[in-house]
Amino acid sequence: MTARCVMVLGTTSGAGKSWLTTALCRYYSNQGLKVAPFKAQNMSNNARVVEGVESAWGEIGSAQYFQALAARAVPDVRMNPLLLKPEADTHSQVVLMGQVSAELTALPWRGRSEKVWPQIAAALDALRAENDVVVIEGAGSPAEINLHASDIVNMRVARHAQARCLLVTDIDRGGAFAHLYGTWALLPETERVLIHGFVLNKFRGDAALLAPAPQMLHDLTGVPTVATIPMQWRHGLPEEDGVFDDRSTAAGAVHTAIAVVAYPRISNLDEFQPLKNVPGVRLLWARSPADVVGADWIVLPGSKATAADLAWLRAQGLDAAIAAHAARGGRVLGICGGLQMLGEALIDPHGVDGNGPGLGLLPLVTAFEPDKTVRHTTARFAELTGAWARLSGVEVSGYEIHHGQTAQHPAMAAKGDVAREVVAGLAWQNAAGNVLGLYLHGLLEDPAALRALFGAGAPTLDAVFDGLADAVQAHFAPGVLRALIA
Repeated sequence: MTARCVMVLGTTSGAGKSWLTTALCRYYSNQGLKVAPFKAQNMSNNARVVEGVESAWGEIGSAQYFQALAARAVPDVRMNPLLLKPEADTHSQVVLMGQVSAELTALPWRGRSEKVWPQIAAALDALRAENDVVVIEGAGSPAEINLHASDIVNMRVARHAQARCLLVTDIDRGGAFAHLYGTWALLPETERVLIHGFVLNKFRGDAALLAPAPQMLHDLTGVPTVATIPMQWRHGLPEEDGVFDDRSTAAGAVHTAIAVVAYPRISNLDEFQPLKNVPGVRLLWARSPADVVGADWIVLPGSKATAADLAWLRAQGLDAAIAAHAARGGRVLGICGGLQMLGEALIDPHGVDGNGPGLGLLPLVTAFEPDKTVRHTTARFAELTGAWARLSGVEVSGYEIHHGQTAQHPAMAAKGDVAREVVAGLAWQNAAGNVLGLYLHGLLEDPAALRALFGAGAPTLDAVFDGLADAVQAHFAPGVLRALIA
């Protein structure tokens, strides 16, 4: 079996590559084909725990995780062999084949390409050998001429796989036809021939008004415009590259406002996507004390740089706002890095993250270790009290990705100030019952937890994926999707 490869390229970041790749995965799977996604290199702090190659678990970007589910495939590290997790503006942790690589992390950006290309090519070849179709996602733009010589994610992959490529652009930004033509024109002739169609994403209005531009573009390039995706169509997937908007898609009057603190190195923000679709819930993002006024919950999410994000939080005055909210009995939830922030102190003897005082809302202390905990986890809550009592006895499934190890603060425990350990080694609650911290990502994606907390759930992922497949079938020109794999 040697899969045909369809590749989704973009004129810019945010053009629509990830959702279109996900949609194509489900579309081809619905045709009875065995499908897998692939992205050679992803840069994101949104990661999921999946099957590894030489170890039990590894990390890949969340987008490829969801694409695998859309393809009805078991997610594994070959689908995103290289993951860059930004820790600062000029530094990223490098994850190769699911595992952190200290050697690659220390290398300059341009020095990595030749070292990692063999593993990238091998991962893609292995997926091609096992599937009928591999849907490949590019990164950024394939026409970044300063990066073309060291490219390992766009046209080098396309050439290796002889992929039939779609080039998508965000027409709402303006200049879409210039973006498409300019991208095509900057590619060498040997790569231009791999572009089989242009896609206009986020179009507002009557598509007939686009004429004669698509034909003019075709005359210039020989490439047809094969789809126009309307702006009003919402794909329902979490945003990969940043904080998504706070508009709820669920019906009913708002009864719970949930403010998620959006610090600079926020990670795994995709796990909050289901809250947008729970009836009566409004999700919003907090960057200042004013943003948490009136919130029923404040959530401290995961962080790729816990100490630095905690310092940012204090600089904004959010520490005092969170403390006041908790003192009034408001619910506070800390997840992973957020749990670590809720404690008394961060201790970093190995230079992994940073030292500093915590918010003091839980009598815990976190020590950072060089080894990273990466695993799937299923846990059952013990009896909880107060605001989180509805989670008592609920079994939830999720995943852990963290360097920190958290335990009771010895001095405070000696004085009788002890957090209730509601899941052994994973979750703690304060004495008043309104502050809960846990290492488990995915709590707010788990149907059992959503039912316990809100009495309702969110639409299933399968419904979202099928909606994506229906949308591409409706908006692509007839026969195009089949021709791409012929």
